[in-house]
Amino acid sequence: MDISYTGYPVFKGLQKPLEFMGIRGKFLIYAAAIVGLSFITFIIVAFLTNKLYGFLAMLVVAGGGYLLIFFKQKEGLHSKHKFRGVVVYKDLFIKEY
Repeated sequence: MDISYTGYPVFKGLQKPLEFMGIRGKFLIYAAAIVGLSFITFIIVAFLTNKLYGFLAMLVVAGGGYLLIFFKQKEGLHSKHKFRGVVVYKDLFIKEY
């Protein structure tokens, strides 16, 4: 059974996050926001200076955003913060009537 795709398929298996071009889950929203922000940056900088500087600013914003996604994605989709102190649960098993 040979399935050939002409583009980039979106993989969604059982108990797996949505994945598109190596970007998983919530990071797809981040990638879409970065593309939009870089385009808006291009428009603003190109309007204020010239198109070359706008293009360079767009590349910097997009590159920085994708680096952010790359490093955040290594932490996982559900990165958890660990509290390193001592937690005291006061009145945990006291019933109040």
